[in-house]
Amino acid sequence: MNKPYSPACDNNREPILQVIVPMLQRAAAVLEIGSGTGQHAVYFAERMPHLVWHTSDTPEHHAGINLWLEEADLPNTRPPLVLDVMQEPWPCMDVDAVFSANTAHIMHWHEVEAMFAGVGRLLEKDGLFLLYGPFNFYNRYTSDSNERFDGMLRSRDPGSGLRNFEDLDRLARDAGMHFRSRHVMPANNQILCWVRQ
Repeated sequence: MNKPYSPACDNNREPILQVIVPMLQRAAAVLEIGSGTGQHAVYFAERMPHLVWHTSDTPEHHAGINLWLEEADLPNTRPPLVLDVMQEPWPCMDVDAVFSANTAHIMHWHEVEAMFAGVGRLLEKDGLFLLYGPFNFYNRYTSDSNERFDGMLRSRDPGSGLRNFEDLDRLARDAGMHFRSRHVMPANNQILCWVRQ
């Protein structure tokens, strides 16, 4: 098996890193929801050696993630956990932050609801939830390219699509989290940060 590879991960990893490093400087452990290929885990863990990076995804992605982790051989990465956001209970673990990239627009809405509820249960007070991807604000697209992307997603899977920030923020509040900051990223993406209260 060859390592899976996502060009988007290579394109967005450095801008993401620049935003999350200050946020995670006091963190000891992070859970990544939807580690995908494993590229982000390796890149971020290598550059933040002070924290343990826990990967997770559904089982079909584990082999690829493990190839990236084994090749990098970093002391602060952990093998992928089996995590479907709909499962109950989630793995029991002690983390200071949860990171997830390009997941909310792939999931169906009930899965997005489950993700926010699960993150709220998992995080202790002052824990961070960092969500990267394209989002709408006040039900409006931030760019023509995001509108086209949303159309493509919905034509492929009507349950997917770009999510509206205000709807996500409501889920976060219901899960005990307060919105902290929004960071505009390249290619019409954002990083949204919530903190557990």
